[in-house]
Amino acid sequence: MPKITVPPLPVSCLFGMIKPSGPTSMSLLNDMQPLLSKSKLFEQATEDVPKRKKKRSKKVGDVKLGQGGTLDPLADGVLVLGVGKGTKKLTEFLDCTKEYSTTCLLGCETDSYDSEGARVRTAPWKHVTKEQVLEVLSKFKGEIKQTPPIFSALKMDGKPLYEYARKGIPLPRPIEPRTVTVHSLELVEWKGSDHSFSWPDKVLTEDQKKAMEAAIRGVDETATIEDDPESTAQDEERPTAFVIKMRVSGGTYVRSLVHDLAHAVDSAGHVVTLTRSRQGRFVVDPTEDGDRTCVPWSIFEKALTDPGAADEEGWTEWEREVLQHMEVI
Repeated sequence: MPKITVPPLPVSCLFGMIKPSGPTSMSLLNDMQPLLSKSKLFEQATEDVPKRKKKRSKKVGDVKLGQGGTLDPLADGVLVLGVGKGTKKLTEFLDCTKEYSTTCLLGCETDSYDSEGARVRTAPWKHVTKEQVLEVLSKFKGEIKQTPPIFSALKMDGKPLYEYARKGIPLPRPIEPRTVTVHSLELVEWKGSDHSFSWPDKVLTEDQKKAMEAAIRGVDETATIEDDPESTAQDEERPTAFVIKMRVSGGTYVRSLVHDLAHAVDSAGHVVTLTRSRQGRFVVDPTEDGDRTCVPWSIFEKALTDPGAADEEGWTEWEREVLQHMEVI
């Protein structure tokens, strides 16, 4: 193995990890914590926390570990991590440029705007063509306004929006649109019906629909949640799906963009796949000077069950990977 340059120990750093689809970002950090805390690479936390704050402090011996912007369980791709003093640099990755590719499945809207949620309504989709999608993409480029979904953790008067929707509490005021920038947006694959995706099995009950309508009617008295009578049942034919790729500013809701794009072609839609390929300078595939590649989660997953023997320089496989990918702080 080629020799690697090791900075003075212990190390504070940033590095990117490739998150898999399925688990939450925080659960992966919790899994990694014992691994990093036993490594000579990093400085372990000490018990110098005031007594009144001990309840919230990390366990003695745990390294300081954080993330620079979570990914939904459905999503995979780049997750920037900070260790030690590197955690103080993580805020820069909340507002940095990001790149995503996402698959939109037409004909069905969900409460979360993705396939993890429940069906809210169905709508016609057979009329939508590739040319129509290409035509409306230009409306979503540049500086645009986005309204976060009502089923989100965004707070209004101290209460998460999803609580209003679930409990049928009228919103005290409209959800404030956010200004974001879509630097580029392109259709990269038209799947049509040639795919294995399907609408979620989970469906909102009538009571849940009424609760959501009551919440939305606080700002829109005409709001209704009904299936379009012209909707085609999904088991007759697979609804159309397509993949778009985008480069956006921090704060952009990919799920909202897909939701709004489906409305722009007189249909409904939700996200079924989502990959973050860039978060600032951390990327899946480098394309620009200064780009830094990331460590696959599988490297850490393997080390959790079998860290393996150290090499001639004293490093295990996962430690060597981190050394090769990290940015020392």
